[in-house]
Amino acid sequence: MGRVSGKKAIVTGAAQGLGAAIATMLAKEGAKVMLTDLNGDGAADTCARINEMYPGSAWSMQHDVTDEERWQDVVTAAVEEMDGLSILVNNAGIGAGGTVEDLPYAQFKKVMDVDVDSIFLGCKYAIPAMEEYSPGSIVNISSIAGLIASGNYVAYNTAKAGAWMISKSVALHCAKKKNGIRCNSVHPTFIDTPILDRTKEMFGADEALAKLARQVPLGKVGEPDDVAYAVLYLASDESKFVTGAELKVDGGISAM
Repeated sequence: MGRVSGKKAIVTGAAQGLGAAIATMLAKEGAKVMLTDLNGDGAADTCARINEMYPGSAWSMQHDVTDEERWQDVVTAAVEEMDGLSILVNNAGIGAGGTVEDLPYAQFKKVMDVDVDSIFLGCKYAIPAMEEYSPGSIVNISSIAGLIASGNYVAYNTAKAGAWMISKSVALHCAKKKNGIRCNSVHPTFIDTPILDRTKEMFGADEALAKLARQVPLGKVGEPDDVAYAVLYLASDESKFVTGAELKVDGGISAM
């Protein structure tokens, strides 16, 4: 028996990086998984790879997480394809560098739409479906940048702090309803995924990773499975008394 055997999950932003690692981990541990991504072909490719390893465990859909109607379609399809829904992982997100003075307002709003509004929409439409198959778990991927600010990342800091706080609000809402659904956030630091590609291009792969590792007390950059295992714990019944919490996967940065 896997740690999430019998559970059914939606994972957004699952074409690559953290989302792909999370979806693969959940399938490995016995869950059925609906992978969604703005890049529908990428989600389908990752879905196919998962089904090669764990036959019949994965489905995929193209998904703009800022589209309210599409969220309703995804939840409906997930319930129909998997015969239920008990896990939602809001992983889709984007970043943008810039200070409050030089970042264009349109770009600030775009980061809010993708990183915060998508969580609102996902929770809004998934919770009623999940209530029928509880216990359930919502895991929102924030960032250590949602807890520690920088003057050069005003949009990303603000959005990831929003992801942190909306998780707590949803947790309290579900606890008050006594619907059996928990909600928590995960806060990674530098993880070796395609999000670091630009940094690797600037400095070279080895130097880029070394440069980032020097900022981490443990002296290294994280791996996608470091985050996937954190999500697995929060998605599983092992964390049945954990809600409204933030799990930091940051190599000790927040302890400094």
